Amino acid sequence: MTIKTYNFPTRIMIGEGAADLLAAQLQAKSIIRPQIVTDSGIAGLEMFTILMSKLQLAGLEPAVFSDFSGNPLESHVNAGVKHYKKNNCDSCVLIGGGAALDVGKAIALMATNAGTLFDYEDEKPGALPVLNALPFIVAIPTTAGTGSEVGRSSVISDDKTHTKKIIFDPQLLPKLVIADPLLTVGLPSFVTATTGIDALTHCVEAFLTPMEHPMCDGIALEGVRLVSQALVTAVQNGSDIQAREKMLHAAMMGSVAFQKGLGVTHSCAHAMSAVFNTHHGLANAIMFPACMKFNAEAVPEKFERLAQAVGLQTHSAEAFINWYLDLAQKVDVPMGLQHHGINITDQLVDLSLADGCHNSNPRKVSREDFIKIFEEAL
Repeated sequence: MTIKTYNFPTRIMIGEGAADLLAAQLQAKSIIRPQIVTDSGIAGLEMFTILMSKLQLAGLEPAVFSDFSGNPLESHVNAGVKHYKKNNCDSCVLIGGGAALDVGKAIALMATNAGTLFDYEDEKPGALPVLNALPFIVAIPTTAGTGSEVGRSSVISDDKTHTKKIIFDPQLLPKLVIADPLLTVGLPSFVTATTGIDALTHCVEAFLTPMEHPMCDGIALEGVRLVSQALVTAVQNGSDIQAREKMLHAAMMGSVAFQKGLGVTHSCAHAMSAVFNTHHGLANAIMFPACMKFNAEAVPEKFERLAQAVGLQTHSAEAFINWYLDLAQKVDVPMGLQHHGINITDQLVDLSLADGCHNSNPRKVSREDFIKIFEEAL
């Protein structure tokens, strides 16, 4: 078992079998009653049962909260906070994809701070400051997509409006990430594909944003390169540990890079998740080519570098977009909104326009532009 450990932007332990080190890492922090936050799907898997058994054998008393699935809601967080306090937990261990990690980070915030969750919404006028320290947070991703394990934010939807809201604070960054490619081996190929394209979208949109940040640009381009090397293999041969580990790295790189910002693809995807409950990675996958065509005329030189990163001989936006369409076909993700039961509505366009991600897009996006982009994606 070869586990690599490095510190950026937090402590990361990555490699086959890394999850077996969880108990010892918790004990080193004198943790006894960790709250385990995971979704209902993960909670039913054998690998999760085995992991909980190992914690109990080590003398720990894990309390599992898994009463949620799908896109995370404020009500999920509120229920998790009650569970945390009822069980006198002393830490949060988050196991799962982006939803579980986002819910878990929000639970940790509200377990020790006053008010309601959306009192802490990023850039909200009069938002409350985070005054109290959060419990020790460990993040264990089971998908290679959002990279939320190395993020300082949590994206939670309002139960009534379904609008996605961003909660941001440096304390939301987990203190320890345990990234074990073995935990991603059992993923359905479609989930591997769509979460992998989510990681790609993070890297590409972060690179395209106009903010000056050469370090994030370098990380984003390396993430794009890793996806080009590993995603098809991870989908077509799910037990390939090397490909799985590369995708875990790429996902984390995307999350680090998009501190620069994201773009129009994510504004469309957030609206699709709100209106049609579309899986976030799938929404990004469908919208990516239309959004890249929209951006191509604004920053053609950046698309040349993206084409280089994926190893193309022709360095152009058209070549890069065609590479992506070929990738999507190889990982069996059909393009076209109509293939997925999505149609263009006023609500879809309005929510896209209201979403803040397109504010850092390299090309300004009007309501009419959103309509044209969705029509291109049909």
